[in-house]
Amino acid sequence: MTVTGMLSAIERIGRDPKSGGYYRPVMSTAELDLRTWFIGEAEARGLDVDTDRNGIIWAWWGAPRAGSVVTGSHLDSVPGGGAFDGPLGVAAALAAVDVLREREVQPARSLAIAVFPEEEGSRFGLACLGSRLLTGKITADHARALTDREGDTLADVFARGGIDPRRIGRDDEALGRIGRFIELHIEQGRGLIDLNEPIAIASSVLGHGRWRVRVTGQGNHAGTTLMRDRSDPVVAAAAMVGAVSALTREVDDARATVGRFEPFPGGTNVIASAVDFWLDARHLDDATTRALVARIAAACEEIAAAHGCAVTVSEESWSPTVDFDAGVARELGAALPSAPLLGTGAGHDAGILSEFVPSGMLFTRNPSGISHSPEEHAEDADANHSAVALADALQGMLR
Repeated sequence: MTVTGMLSAIERIGRDPKSGGYYRPVMSTAELDLRTWFIGEAEARGLDVDTDRNGIIWAWWGAPRAGSVVTGSHLDSVPGGGAFDGPLGVAAALAAVDVLREREVQPARSLAIAVFPEEEGSRFGLACLGSRLLTGKITADHARALTDREGDTLADVFARGGIDPRRIGRDDEALGRIGRFIELHIEQGRGLIDLNEPIAIASSVLGHGRWRVRVTGQGNHAGTTLMRDRSDPVVAAAAMVGAVSALTREVDDARATVGRFEPFPGGTNVIASAVDFWLDARHLDDATTRALVARIAAACEEIAAAHGCAVTVSEESWSPTVDFDAGVARELGAALPSAPLLGTGAGHDAGILSEFVPSGMLFTRNPSGISHSPEEHAEDADANHSAVALADALQGMLR
């Protein structure tokens, strides 16, 4: 089956009929349905499938052993996400196996397709959670205690999804089997549009982190409290969001975003007692990112004081800038000589794994230049070509 055929088969799963976007948080009904779909597709190809103790699904062509070539991506999505972010890489990996078999390739190394859970961090606030657990970049105790918006812990959610939370954590055996990791992904910007190419080889991933900002004030009655008597954290937090944008624009090539803003208790006629919002900040130079966040935190302190409020800024995750393995990049370049090198500002499981195993990425053209939105897109020809390009890259590595 083609890449577009597989994506068509899952296009209704987790889709919001009003917005047209997708919401497939980890271990939700939608994401579990997608995991079942993947297992069925893998088994239909005669691949041996197992789910490890961190919830990562592995589909093997050949026996699991050291030095294996691994490809794959994720199936979860951000709220209102597009159809290609994650599933394109999974479908392309399955289709690449078909291409390699059509070519009668007899792999000297084993090949695995890996599906990582909670890459987006949309449920528990920590991106690339599956690859972080695999590599030990997050401790098991920290992961088990993570909570979603409903107050459910990761331990509870994983248990309901059939994953024993007592066994999660760094897995040296699984990690030791990966000789190469290659992730194919929809491009999440317009680099390939400007280059007029269908496929690119990733050169780097911008360093990025997430910070939780909590602003506290005095909850009160909206009708009886005069404006001069208020310590309103919503007003203070709104000014802080404006400062985030203003300060970030002063730093060349920096990006900072507030995409989640939650007043408490959230009543229409209630002056909130607290506001939580989350800051995402990115730059190629890690020191620049850190310096920008420090300036933002200082500005938040000043704004809070001016409004009679208090503020705390807490780091929730940090991923330094990644330069992908030069040897892997050369292998990809030899297989795909017309593919340009392209950096990205988006985080990926390949970026986490790159610290531990030789890793690389391929990007597929997105003619909209938009991602994390229903407008994310790939032309059918490019989506199907991505499987051929991935097969070209894997074929040389499997010798």
